Amino acid sequence: MRFLTAIFLTCLLSATAVIARDAGNVWTLQRCIQYATEHNITIRQDSLNARLARYTLTQSRLSQLPSANVSGNYGRSMGRSINPTTNQFEEQAYNFLGPSGNSSVLLFGWMQVRNTIERNRYSLQASLADLGQRRNDIALNVANGYLAVLNAKEQINISRNKVSLSEAQLQQTRAFAESGRLPELDVAQQESQLANDSATLISAIAAYNAAILDMKTLLNLDFAENMEIQAPVVETGAQLAMAGESAEAIFQVARTQFGSVQASRYRVQSAEHGLSAARAARYPQLNLSYQIGSNFASNYLDYQQTGRVVSLTPVGFTSGDSQLVYAPRYEVLTPAIPLERQLRNNLRQTVMLSLNIPLFNAWQSQFAVKQAKINYAQAQLTEFNAELTLRQSIYKAHNDAFSAVQQYNAAKRAADAAKRAADFAGQRFELGLTSTVDLLVIRNSEFAAASNLITARYNLIFRLKVLDYYMGRELKL
Repeated sequence: MRFLTAIFLTCLLSATAVIARDAGNVWTLQRCIQYATEHNITIRQDSLNARLARYTLTQSRLSQLPSANVSGNYGRSMGRSINPTTNQFEEQAYNFLGPSGNSSVLLFGWMQVRNTIERNRYSLQASLADLGQRRNDIALNVANGYLAVLNAKEQINISRNKVSLSEAQLQQTRAFAESGRLPELDVAQQESQLANDSATLISAIAAYNAAILDMKTLLNLDFAENMEIQAPVVETGAQLAMAGESAEAIFQVARTQFGSVQASRYRVQSAEHGLSAARAARYPQLNLSYQIGSNFASNYLDYQQTGRVVSLTPVGFTSGDSQLVYAPRYEVLTPAIPLERQLRNNLRQTVMLSLNIPLFNAWQSQFAVKQAKINYAQAQLTEFNAELTLRQSIYKAHNDAFSAVQQYNAAKRAADAAKRAADFAGQRFELGLTSTVDLLVIRNSEFAAASNLITARYNLIFRLKVLDYYMGRELKL
């Protein structure tokens, strides 16, 4: 007797500790979904992909603007070379500087650029649709885990009540045995039942802990974090209205807003514009460009006469008296021309139109068009397959929901009947009209029916939430 009482108290304390341990951190379904979407690794990766697609679209739009570049070179020339400022050969060493700049704008060839922009725009929309689909998938998985925790929690309550009932039944049976109304065998059978019920309670506690761990894994939550799932009041009758809609009606709504279908549709449009861009690459392109530049050399000198005679050089004789004729040599200064002046004097500007006509480039343009055609055909097949998969999934989910409704109704009837049978059996047992074995069989049937009803109820709720998921509705209880 003490051993069984210890088992009963241990199970009761364990169940209480499981609930009390997590009571300080209550989680609703909305909080779980929000936390999962903010911390899920896959969603983060899809968010980065969407951001990358947005940057790609922005870059393709900015490619319509003119390009401008500035460059320059600086160095020292040694040996025989052409001076960039005088365009003459020099044999002395000198430093040189050559700044330049250019700008270019595409005048004709916009079909390729604009189709590339449209291709990237639809690629961005496809990435955003994938991100939305991922969030919905995570929300559905979280809802499934949430309901699994609630189911496990209610199984603990059922098992705890069954243990309490078995404990009371054992005390009553022992009292009947002491008064001679029942044999000691019935007491042993009831003790065995209490032990089995205690083991079931322990298993229910383990299942609840496992469901909590699975939920934390879904949320990417620290395993050491306390977590108590809030049990909402769910009206099963209100949920059943969803099962009345036809599978085809659900599909017609889902195909216009379901993330995977939308993404495949956007990718078809992206591939179509990619094909147009590949075809446009075979047409001529006309560009307008402007260039500016200058040069500087350290040995570029300025020759200046000062007017001062530094020497006289004989150059001949006069015709009459043969007097020497002298030519004056004036002083000449050769200062280096400063940088600013050289850059200003050597400034050059060029404006030109350039026409690029693709004639032959090793069939690269032709193969690019063929590859774009294949990508377009693949995208169309992917779209068709996405709609086909969606239709199949919706019809299966609708059938599962219909079956879940039937199973819930049958489980409810079975639970009501088992409860009435257990009440009658308990009354007959108190009057000595039913054996302990029959009572235990009926009580176990009542427990199994109640457990099946809880499981069927949460299975029904989940199956109906799957239909909400396909309809694009918010998953809430």
